[in-house]
Amino acid sequence: MKSSPRKSESDIGINDPHTKSMNQNNNLSSTVILVTNNGMGRADIPLQHKLIVTYLSLLLEHSELPAAICLYTEGVRLAVEGSPVLTHLKALEQKGVRIILCITCLNYFNLADHVEVGIVGGMADILEAQWKAEKVISI
Repeated sequence: MKSSPRKSESDIGINDPHTKSMNQNNNLSSTVILVTNNGMGRADIPLQHKLIVTYLSLLLEHSELPAAICLYTEGVRLAVEGSPVLTHLKALEQKGVRIILCITCLNYFNLADHVEVGIVGGMADILEAQWKAEKVISI
């Protein structure tokens, strides 16, 4: 189990000029993806999970990756033990994509001690990622 302390925006790398130049070298765009569901779309959980697995699999195959994926509300469930997309999120993180988790949401669902991937942050970190992004995609 991995539980991380809250990180500041500089720890997350949103404002860091070195990270921006590193992102360009690693084919990271300035796009941020917001995930607010325990899967993708509004359907039964198995279908939501199937869709998010497909989405993240295709994203991993793409030549350009987002700068960050922000998980909040039900979306934080995707970064904890038992998630069907842990390997996908870990692979994206290894490629330099920031996975930002909402600590308020993790605490609300009693999941803070079950985090397996990502940086535990707050709404200020998610907002900062959105402000710095050229494009924000909500799924």
